[in-house]
Amino acid sequence: MLLRHTRPAIEDGVCYGRMDLDIAETFEDEASTIMNQLPPIDAVVSSPLQRCLKLACRIGVVRGLHVIADERIIEMDFGKWEGQSWADIPKLELEQWSKDFLHARPHGGESVAMLRERTLDALKDRERSDASILVVTHAGVIKSAVSDGDDADAFNMSIGFGEMLTLG
Repeated sequence: MLLRHTRPAIEDGVCYGRMDLDIAETFEDEASTIMNQLPPIDAVVSSPLQRCLKLACRIGVVRGLHVIADERIIEMDFGKWEGQSWADIPKLELEQWSKDFLHARPHGGESVAMLRERTLDALKDRERSDASILVVTHAGVIKSAVSDGDDADAFNMSIGFGEMLTLG
């Protein structure tokens, strides 16, 4: 199971991939809703960014589970775009990214293909277990997990804060 973190403490419209943002003031309500919907789990794995780790730790405490942080399920590195309003990112750079969405890196950070490769690597490790594992992560990681090869269509899907997705 993949779970997107709760709302981060940042205004809408900002590119924040790897920025280590804190959680929004709505965390308690969001976490409570998630806890009420969460099925039985045996383990919790989390991105090390605090917007995931705080939720994962809350779940771990309530369920009596140890949380394992995994760098491979951290959000995409948007390089020089990090912290910028999407509206302020140069249109030429966005066009370059759009033309080769999976492989272009006009921001100098990570490509979508690189994100997908490390995501799938991390999830393969988890598939070897019969345990029911909850992975608390980011939208980009979740989209990478459901994408198919060089098809970028999965990256058009919308994943809300606190939304859960079961693979397979």
